[in-house]
Amino acid sequence: MTQPALAHATEFGRMYARSLRDAPSMPSITTVISQQSTSLDGWIGYMAATSLSEHPKLAEAVANPAQLRTIVRDSSNAAEKYRNAAASRGDRVHFYCEQVSLRAMGRAHRMPEARAALAENGEETFAARFDQWWELYRVEPVAPEITVWNHSLGYAGTLDLVARIGGRLCLIDFKTKGTDRNGSVKPMDDKVVMQLVAGMKAEESLLDADAGTWEPWQYGEDPILLGVGIGETEVRAMRANPDVLKYHWFKFCALRRLWQTAADTRSAGTALLPIAPPAASLTAAAAVVPVQAL
Repeated sequence: MTQPALAHATEFGRMYARSLRDAPSMPSITTVISQQSTSLDGWIGYMAATSLSEHPKLAEAVANPAQLRTIVRDSSNAAEKYRNAAASRGDRVHFYCEQVSLRAMGRAHRMPEARAALAENGEETFAARFDQWWELYRVEPVAPEITVWNHSLGYAGTLDLVARIGGRLCLIDFKTKGTDRNGSVKPMDDKVVMQLVAGMKAEESLLDADAGTWEPWQYGEDPILLGVGIGETEVRAMRANPDVLKYHWFKFCALRRLWQTAADTRSAGTALLPIAPPAASLTAAAAVVPVQAL
């Protein structure tokens, strides 16, 4: 996702403001979902070990402890580097998808620049597969990158695309995915259903970020919720199962309460305070006179 105008990075996670002049006041949908604990220890260890084993200078560093420590330190950051690179790639792919939508709607767009940015990073195949999917599904964009707000529960977010496909209104979330050893796009996480159902439950959508004007949410009445995995070999669209939506909504509500509790706890003040020994203990200690002082 590209950076929405009203989104801010804060100590409480990504949060949204009501206008460009207001302070952020609501957690983003993704910030709420991030309250769900996910352990990446195994993956982080694997990435570090792989980076170390494939380092071109490993053999010569074995006999040089200082050089080996440098290589180990660099390899320990492999997971973070990979994650940052994947996030940047995702931003470029999302930006391209947004520009495709804007062009299809006859609005001002920067599609050539978006395509060029992908090509410069060796990622143009993502654009090629997306273009094929767009034509195959005959996507009719309605609102790309639309920011939404829910007052009742308290959250905000930005949906990648509202569109019509086959005559049905769809809320769409794009996920840039890698490719498995069989050449298929890797599966999306089920958390995308929470993300989509939270978007569906919005109450307002943004009209003007500078003025801070909003309108009632128009696209929450029985839309199809689509997670679209965009890879280098294919694009795979998956529909959220209507039978499970209420459970993913209940889970999102619980995570929103967890975020609030964590934010309140963090704002409450220092959790641990120093404490002196009791006064009686101090008096007793003072009464003990060292022998050498007599």
